[in-house]
Order: sequence, then C-alpha cells, then structure tokens
Amino acid sequence: MKKLDKLILKAFAGPFFLTFAVVEFILLIQSMIKYLDDLVGKDLGWEVITQLLFYFSVLIVPISLPLAVLLSTLMTYGQLGEHHELTAIKTSGVSLLRILSPVLLVCLVLAGVAFWFNNTIMPKANLKAYSLLWDVRQQKLALDIRENVFYNGIPGYTIKVSKKLGENGDRLRDVMIYDHTNGRGSATVILADSGRMFTRFGGQYLGLELFHGQSYVEQPDARDRAGASFVRQAFDRNMITFSLASFSLDRTPQELFKENKMMLNLPQLHNFTDSLHNKLSLERKQFLTQINPYYTFMRFDTTGQAANRRTAGIQVPPQLLPALTLQMVQQATNRARNIKSYATTTADRLNGLAKETGNFRIEIFRKYTQSFAVLLMFLIGAPLGAIIKKGGLGVPILVSILFFIIYYVVSIIGEKYGREAVMPVGIGMWLSTLALLPSGLFFLNQARRDSGLLETDFWHRLPAKIRWPFRGYQRTV
Repeated sequence: MKKLDKLILKAFAGPFFLTFAVVEFILLIQSMIKYLDDLVGKDLGWEVITQLLFYFSVLIVPISLPLAVLLSTLMTYGQLGEHHELTAIKTSGVSLLRILSPVLLVCLVLAGVAFWFNNTIMPKANLKAYSLLWDVRQQKLALDIRENVFYNGIPGYTIKVSKKLGENGDRLRDVMIYDHTNGRGSATVILADSGRMFTRFGGQYLGLELFHGQSYVEQPDARDRAGASFVRQAFDRNMITFSLASFSLDRTPQELFKENKMMLNLPQLHNFTDSLHNKLSLERKQFLTQINPYYTFMRFDTTGQAANRRTAGIQVPPQLLPALTLQMVQQATNRARNIKSYATTTADRLNGLAKETGNFRIEIFRKYTQSFAVLLMFLIGAPLGAIIKKGGLGVPILVSILFFIIYYVVSIIGEKYGREAVMPVGIGMWLSTLALLPSGLFFLNQARRDSGLLETDFWHRLPAKIRWPFRGYQRTV
C-alpha cells in the first residue's frame, strides 16, 4: 500500500468511526423514544432494557452506515481540500479518481458487509427485538396504588387507600378492598383503619397486613334471589397475600414470530414470494371456473307464440306467463346480487394477497437498496467534499443531512407507492437511488474538472451552458 493510500485511509478512519457512533446513538434514541410509552412504569429491570437497546442498535445499523459514509467522506475530502493537501496531490500528477479509489474500495467492502448483515444478522435481530418488545407491551404497569384512587391492577381485587405514609409509602390509612375472586361481583368487602404493604417470597407476592377493620360477606338466599344477608366479621389484624405473577415478564415463544417477513433471509423470502405468486395465480384461475354456475343462458320469446306451443306435452296457459316472467326476473336479480357479492369478496381477497406478495418483495429489494446506499452516499459525499473544501462538523453536517433527508423521504414515498401498487415494487424501492444517482455523477464530473459549486462564477456561467445547445436551433428558425 502506498503512502498516499495510507494518508487518505487514515484521514477517513477517524471521521467514519466517530460519525457512525454519533449517528447510531442519535437514531437509537429516536427509536427508543417511539416506544417510550410501552417501557415506562413497568419495572422492567436493567437486563431487559439493555437487551432492547442492544437489539435496536443492531437494527439501525443499515440506516446508520450510509449516513456515516456520507458524513465521513465529506469531512475527509473537505478537510484535505481545506488544508490544500488535495491540491498538492493533484499538482503531483495524481488524478481525482486515483485519490478517491482507497475510500471507494473500503466502501465496496462496507457494501458487501452491509448486504451480509441485512441477510444474516438482521432477521435474527428483528426476531429478538420485536418478540421482546411484544412481551414488554403485554406486561402490565408496575404496582402503583395511589391515594383516593381505585386500583384494579391485581386480578380479582379492587383496592382504595385514603392516605399513604412512610418513606416508601408502605403505611396505609383507611383501606378498602373489594374481592371479586368468588365470581359474584363485589360480594366481599374489607375495610380497615390502617395497614402495611410489603413484598413476600422474593417479590413474587404482595403482603397486605390490615389492622382494626371489618369484613362484609354477602350470603345470597338460594330460594329468594332478591333476599340476601351480610355476614360481618371484625378483626384486629388480618393478613392478605396477593400474587404478583401478572406483573412478571412472560416470554412468548419466538417460533410464533418466525414467519414474519422481517424475520426471513433472502432464500426464505423468495420461497414465500413464489408460494404467494402461485397461490394468487391459482385463485385467479379458480375464480373463472367457480363463477360459471352463477350464469344460465335463457332465450326470451319476442314473437308471442310461446303460449300456443306444447312443452313436454303440457300446454302453458296464457295467464301464467306474467307470473313466470316475474319469477324469472326475481331469480335473475338474486343471481346478480349473489354474483356481485361473491365477486367483491374474491376481489378483496385477491387484492390483499397481491399486497402481501408486494410486502415480501419489498423486503427482498430492501436488502439490496440499503447495501447499495453505501456506494451512493460515497458517490455524493466524496466529490462534494472535494468541491466544497470544508472540513469539520459545520458545512458537511448540513449538506449530509440535506441529502440524507432527500434520500429517506424519496425511499419512503417509493416504498409506499410499491406497497399500494401505484408503481412496480422494484421501481419504487430503487426510486431514491435513481433520484440521487445523477447528482452523484454530476458532482463527480464537477470535482474531476475542478469546478466549484459554491462560486458565483459557476452560477453565472450555468445559464449560458444551458442555452448553448439551443443557439443553432434558434438561428435555423
């Protein structure tokens, strides 16, 4: 490896790892804020939170990598241009393409790693992350008994406390408990002047020790449902134990999530897509054969001579013709209504199956487009940095954010159009690449010619360059 390559790669390595870490952190915070309502107040523990952070940090690597490449290439070649190192290298006879080649090789390797990562690691990370997130969403909020508020978080019980005392709020005043475990509503009511709340058996149970109270139990009359009596029992001390099993995090078997499109690699996605295509084609063919019994072909008599003919030896009276005609019309109407309902139901099912097929194809194209985005961002960032000649975190960040927002918005629009069958799925998924690729080639051509984009002379000459091909046409006219 030549000294020039070492110099450029050394200048690229620091900004790349720095920007990748910063982008990963920002996108991770943004992702966790989206699920913040599902995490707060459930006493998940550091182990579950750490797992969620790790899995979601893996999920955002395909998005962070192109942005990190765009930022780092802009900073690298912008800094080389700002310190006139790029000019010195060019004056020694080295072309711009040769200067860009070391980082280009690194980006090619990163694109290959990104493709392998999308196909191998991402399905497993999606399975781990979203199965854990599902279980977290299903978990109840942590035990939170508030003053003067009926709390029904414990299955089978409703608790109300007028006052909570003590440093941890474990001392209670004026406790009211409704017991619904017997299946007869609020047949059992417990009132107490004070109480103490604590956990038992390693936090698996909640102990509630009540003092100076009374319990009321309704005793229904088997003969007279309207007549019921209450049994009142006073106590000085009463211990009630509640199970906290409903507050624990129960893990769902991950096999239930494995058939989701985000949990599949490319061979599995292709198999599912082929199966859906075959099923869609088969149902379309079956629709034509299943709809034929709804049709019957009848020849109507317009001569008025059908009443004078014999059918199977039976003379049809003329007075029965209006009734037969009305019956035929009613049968035809019912048949038309049935076939319309069947056709509408079948069309909805076929459209849903076609959209599901498109969703699987979107996941296939996503693995390719996210990998190619690394090369696209290099094609934009490296020549643009050589043109701008500004390093640091000022101008490169602004330019990078602008192009990444354009890429991200166009990719979302293309994916939505492909999902809704507005355009083919392939065109929709590659739409952002096709939109930004001309910009990258334009920047590369301008950097190779040492043309500036931020100079006023460039923008003054641009209208003349645009009008130049049409001068001969104007003179001919």
